[in-house]
Amino acid sequence: MEILKQRILEEGVVHTHDVLKLDAILNHQVDPQLIMEMGKQFARLFREQNVTKVLTIESSGISVAFATALELGVPMVFARRKKTLTTDAETFCERVPSFTKGIVTDIMVSKKYLTANDRVLLIDDIIANGDAARGIIRIIEQAGAHLVGMGVVVEKTFQAGARTIREQGIRVESLAKIAALQNGSIIFE
Repeated sequence: MEILKQRILEEGVVHTHDVLKLDAILNHQVDPQLIMEMGKQFARLFREQNVTKVLTIESSGISVAFATALELGVPMVFARRKKTLTTDAETFCERVPSFTKGIVTDIMVSKKYLTANDRVLLIDDIIANGDAARGIIRIIEQAGAHLVGMGVVVEKTFQAGARTIREQGIRVESLAKIAALQNGSIIFE
């Protein structure tokens, strides 16, 4: 998506050689029009897969997953990172490390909202090492649901995450692919 690439160039901040800060458009503030365009693009890419649920992880993927689910006319579910007083007792749970946060967290999805009858489209904001995505994939497998593919807003191709998921035979579609973060510059594929 050229508009996304342009916005990344204009507003993305190269934090280190492997960390890109997208707070201005994706991770802290969101541009509703850009988010809706991303959702439309993912819906176009996966419409023929008869998706019944769009799934993401709390919190940065929620806006894009919502826009995608709206376009597909299906519910959106997000994996929670924290257990609360109201968390369902029956959940699928996986422990995953977070690349940008530098911590390990549990991600949970209520068994009420993910079943063996579901055809799931996984949406993620940025994929680096892919640990969180692999955790969600394990939750989908625990539920007996069918993963139809994964939509990623930004794929850092210089890190192994998306490649390892594709090696599992999973379809991964990325809206922007970044080949490198060098000397404060963003280099797209």
